[in-house]
Amino acid sequence: MSRNLSTSCSPAEAWAALAPVLAGQPRVRLSKDAGKSYPQKHERNLTEALPSVPAAVRIFGKDGTCAAIFLDFDSSVAGQDWVQAEVRAVQTWLHSVGARWIEDYSPNGGRHVYVPLAQRVTFSEARDLVEALGTRYRTLDKTPHQNLLHGCMRTPGSPHKRGGHQQLAMSLSMAYDIARRPNSPAVWAAMIEDLAAEIKAVRALRQEETFTTANIDASVVDRPVGRMSRAMQVLAQTGLYDTNRYASDSDARQAVIVAAAAAGLELVDVERRMLQGTWPGLASFYARYAARHRLPSLRRDWMSAVNYLSKNKANEDGKNNVRRSPTSQPNTQAAGIKGPAQISNPDAEHRFIRTWRNALRIREVSYQQSRTGMARRMVLRALGEAAHMTASRFIEFGVRSIAVATGLDHTTVGLHLRELRGEKDPLVTLVEEARGTKGDLYMLTVPEQLKNAAEDATWQKGKIHALRPVFRELGMPAAFVYEALEHSPGLSSTDIVAATRLSRSAVHEALEVLAGWNLVARDAGRAWSVVPGTSLKQLAEHFGVLEAVANQIQRYRNERIIWREWLAKNVNTVAELLSPDDDYPWEMFEGPPEAWSLSDIAFRRA
Repeated sequence: MSRNLSTSCSPAEAWAALAPVLAGQPRVRLSKDAGKSYPQKHERNLTEALPSVPAAVRIFGKDGTCAAIFLDFDSSVAGQDWVQAEVRAVQTWLHSVGARWIEDYSPNGGRHVYVPLAQRVTFSEARDLVEALGTRYRTLDKTPHQNLLHGCMRTPGSPHKRGGHQQLAMSLSMAYDIARRPNSPAVWAAMIEDLAAEIKAVRALRQEETFTTANIDASVVDRPVGRMSRAMQVLAQTGLYDTNRYASDSDARQAVIVAAAAAGLELVDVERRMLQGTWPGLASFYARYAARHRLPSLRRDWMSAVNYLSKNKANEDGKNNVRRSPTSQPNTQAAGIKGPAQISNPDAEHRFIRTWRNALRIREVSYQQSRTGMARRMVLRALGEAAHMTASRFIEFGVRSIAVATGLDHTTVGLHLRELRGEKDPLVTLVEEARGTKGDLYMLTVPEQLKNAAEDATWQKGKIHALRPVFRELGMPAAFVYEALEHSPGLSSTDIVAATRLSRSAVHEALEVLAGWNLVARDAGRAWSVVPGTSLKQLAEHFGVLEAVANQIQRYRNERIIWREWLAKNVNTVAELLSPDDDYPWEMFEGPPEAWSLSDIAFRRA
């Protein structure tokens, strides 16, 4: 494809020529809030077409390596004059080690210097170099190279939040020549050698810092099959580790491999996570090998891990230090269901719940298209999902289980439940208030005015879902749009607006988000459908959402322990326990359900 490489160029020409070759992977994040943030959910495939909003390319690839060093000099730190002086100084240094670079500038006085590399370097290597330069240059922002998952930066041509664009400080022909003939490994070695003292200093400083991720229990005790410890998952995703615990990348990667094997994963599971970019941190530890040697090296490490676990199996199984494989199925009934919840005909209950779902679809028309309205709809879906799980119209999961299912805070869930049960002709009725360790007991109700329509309507096929974990990142509108397309493939944008009761702009943005992650696609007739090959669960793992869910569950478990301890110390009789006037913190510690309920809601759904 021929390009116009004249001495002056438009933003679109600069973007098309340089963004694809500087990016660590062909992905770009768009800022929908005028350059304030570049969230993961607004990530798209990188094309040569210039975005209409501020756009930042991903610095690191799925393999945890980068194709260029991105140096961002921020004018807000010490002003434009200081930025210009430091940019001149870093360029003098680059020239001294034989490096070539590309420079652009922002409308607000900030400047970017890009150093393309012929041989990609690992996250750890790039981070060391940029942090070392940060000790020399005050206005250099080191953060883009300190985050493997979210490091990104605007490249030449990108729109700027203050208006205008990133402008090249050289001709496009020169910049393109540098990008296409990047710096050799010898130049990279010279840069590292010249910064050896500073690199040693930043590594030593890292050892003195408190590493919060490593403070999470890194053991693999009592992990269900396929579930690694949270600390090991974070290490595999981010490539960040406590240098006091692991002396090198090799030690850290072996710890991840052992943890994966101990959790019951297969080698193919680890390979998939590396190749698909779910674990770029682990992939970066293998990037020092040539591409053809990386998977064989992984397989050697895997065999070493399996042998290690086999040799220690007897001792570790005796101490419960590896894992306790589940030998029986978890209880699928919420603990302590009272009185009317003892259902003798599960089939009849499921039929009632499906009729209730018809009533919910009818009633949803009346809910506002606001954040509050969407949250309320999601709470009702969570109740319906819980009812199907227990084969009962009576739900006693507590606000914390519903919070896990909807991604909301439990106090917000409590507020929505009070509003829902207070509606005229409500879809949910409070049967009995929470007492002690038992949550509120709710009953799904089909209002009389909706009964005929709900009974006459065809039952909707498939499951009812609350907020599946991936949509914590992609947003509630995307969840409603995806659900509509699951039930009715081949809808136009207008049909989706009618099916979801969302505004046209919300549907348009949700479709952009879903298409950007290959969850939906549009055919030649402009009809949208779900892409069958994309896994919601794998994408949630890629986003790190499962980690957030696990943290929420753990927090609620801790609160449950505190609540039980309070009850043991302050409530001595049944009369005291049931008295609504007792002076104990009902609102703060409404008893969450058993741990299995939280985990089941969070992780069983795709």
